[in-house]
This record gives sequence, C-alpha cells and structure tokens, in this order.
Amino acid sequence: MVAGNGLFYPILGFVSCVVFIYMSFGDLRPSSREEATLSFVKRNETQLMLDGRPFYINGWNSYWFMVHSVDESSRPRVRAMLQAGAKMGLTVCRTWAFNDGDYNALQISPGRFDERVFQALDYVIAEARQQGIRLLLALVNNLHAYGGKTQYVKWAWEEGIGLSSSNDSFFYDPSIRSYFKNYVKTVLTRKNTITGVEYRNDPTILGWEIINEPRCMTDPSGDTLQDWLEEMSAFVKLTDKNHLVTIGLEGFYGPNDPKGHTVNPEEWASRLGSDFIRNSGIANIDFTSVHIYPDHWLKTYDFEVNLRFVTKWMHSHIEDGGKVLKKPVLFSEYGWSDLIKNFSVSDRERMYRTILDIIYKSAKKNRSGAGALVWQFLGEGMNEFEDDFWMIPWKGSSTYFLFLQQSCRLAKVTGWSTQQDRSFTDACKKI
Repeated sequence: MVAGNGLFYPILGFVSCVVFIYMSFGDLRPSSREEATLSFVKRNETQLMLDGRPFYINGWNSYWFMVHSVDESSRPRVRAMLQAGAKMGLTVCRTWAFNDGDYNALQISPGRFDERVFQALDYVIAEARQQGIRLLLALVNNLHAYGGKTQYVKWAWEEGIGLSSSNDSFFYDPSIRSYFKNYVKTVLTRKNTITGVEYRNDPTILGWEIINEPRCMTDPSGDTLQDWLEEMSAFVKLTDKNHLVTIGLEGFYGPNDPKGHTVNPEEWASRLGSDFIRNSGIANIDFTSVHIYPDHWLKTYDFEVNLRFVTKWMHSHIEDGGKVLKKPVLFSEYGWSDLIKNFSVSDRERMYRTILDIIYKSAKKNRSGAGALVWQFLGEGMNEFEDDFWMIPWKGSSTYFLFLQQSCRLAKVTGWSTQQDRSFTDACKKI
C-alpha cells in the first residue's frame, strides 16, 4: 500500500534525519518546551479534542513503567523513554496501573497496597507530565501477567468466598466485583506524593482503560462481560468525572454481528464473549479500543494477505466509530511479530506505515480513527521484557523516522502545541 500523500522519504532527507536522531539521542538531554497548564482531553462525538482542536494520537506502549520505577536504579530508563517519546513527537503512552499479587505488587491482597509501588506510579505520572506525554492507564489484565483476573479469583477462592475457581468468575462473582471496585476507587482517588494532585484531577492522564483484552469464553453470548462492563464503566465515571474511559477490547465482532463472518480474522474470534459494537456502545465508554495482531490471528504466513486484512480491519472499525457508535476509535495496540516465517524489518515497517497512513488520512478528513499506539518500546538493557514485538526506537533509524514522520504529519494537520519538544519541531522542518 502506498504511503499517504506519497510521503516516502528521499535519500538526502533520510540521511539528515538519521544525523539528527543520533545527535539528539547522544545524551538524552532534558527536553525543551514551554511550560503550560495542561488541559483534559475531551470528546466531541467522533473526535478526541484538546484545547478546542482535534487530537489525533501517535503513541506507544511501555507497560513496564510502574514496575521499573520501584527501584531508584532503574527509574532513569522510564525518564529516558519518555524523553525519547517527546523527541519523536509522540503524545500518548499506554502503560499498566496495576500489578496484583506479583513481584513488586501494587495490590498485595484485596485492599492492601504497597506504598513504595504506589510512589513508583506517582513518579511515572509526574515524569510524563514533565515530558509533555499523556498516559492511558490500564486497571487490570484479562491475562495472567501481573496478576490479572486470575489473581482476583484466587484471592476470593483462598478466602472461601469465591463462587467458582474459573477465572471468568471475575466478571460475575459479587465479592470479586467489590475487590475490583475498591481497587479502582483507591487508584482514581490517589493523591500523587510528587505533584500533590489526585489522579482523577490530573490531565496528564488521557483516560482509564478498564481491562486489557477482556474475554469471557464461558459465556460466548457476551451477556456476562457486557453486564460487567456496564457496571464498571459507570463506577469509574461516578468516581472520576474528568477523564475519558475506554475498555481495552481487541475489537472482535460478536456472534450476532454480520461482520463476525466478513471482518473478524477467523470464526473463533466471535466466540470469546466480547463484542466490539455492543461493548463499545455502552454510554459511559467515551472511545473505543482495538488491537491489531494479524500474524497471531490469521493462519497464514502470506504478508500481503495480512496487510490486506489490516487495511480492511482498520477501515471497518473507523467506519463503525463514525456511523454506528459515534465515538473515536483508538488502535491501542498494534504489532508485527519477529517470530513469523520470513520476518524482515522492512515488512514490519511497511505494515506499520500502512497503519499510520490510515490514521493520517483519518485526521485529514476529521474522521473517527483517533490514533494508534505501537507495541512496544523498550530501553537499553531490558532483556527480561523482550517479546516478539519489542523495539528500542532510536536503535533503528528507519523505524525511528517512520514514527517521527507520522508525528510531524499529524502536527501539521491538527496544529502545533507549545508543549511539544522543540527538538521535535526542529526535526519536522528537516523532513
């Protein structure tokens, strides 16, 4: 697929950008931007809005920020990553605001919190504000990593009050619902020990993601998950009237949606107990969330097939956001695995360029495709966090340029912000 507006980079422009990258990241000096009062990101029907202007996002995932900020020795990596994001013109980072019962757990057991870890999350939010980056904070995991819904079920079962040992009882057990509500309230009303601002009053936070990649496979009808999402989204809004709320969906269409047959990657995707349209239509959900992992979802190694799927997948959800849901659509995770057969960096960059071009065209036309967050960025010496998608952005000059170029394009469409890093605005002039 040809990049939007034909913006392939000429050799000379590319070389000058590479020089800029290495000059900029040689010492990761503190960013230079005008201090300004932050505003909350809002929604106007199908668009995210900031200071009265459309806000289209080019961002990334670094889920490890909180756990990496517990120890003073590893905190510099968090600052370096946020500085890197600012220099690339990235505006949002998605990260975990949970760690349940695991090593360096934030929630040790139901209602018991480690103040040391909470102060690490304080640091992440304060540092993000300093660097002009907003955070999308996820509140629990559907998966096992960092505790997740399985840990909540285990707690209830060990206390002898759990209805079932199935981890899907997280969604219907009243005791576990109470555990989670208490957790949500504790986080949202937390007063940051560095800034003195309660989380619910801090515009550094873009919004709350209720749960990462929810599935309730024991009820493929979707009723159980729908009921839980309605209750929890209402509770978040009751506690915090300032921030946007999203779910954390992968974006699969449900069993009663015709797109389950025409757009979903395969038949299994409609039997997971989630439903993109039904779930996202909940009144207290402000913007939708969709993930993009064609190499994990499709049983084919054909790159062109995967690329066509991604294009169709994104256009379908953007259309739904604009015409059906009347809400913005954020592609909050996307990745192309380096474990796939015949993997190449050039294929990965082509896939990512396709995704970014679709967002750029959405921004130019004021459509509902609100942005995309790549999975995932790491810093130096973080081998234990590596997966098959990780990147150190400043290590690959062409990959770095791809994200920088997208930030520049979006800034030219939506307007430049005084909070943007000056080295970023200077770099855009060279493209």
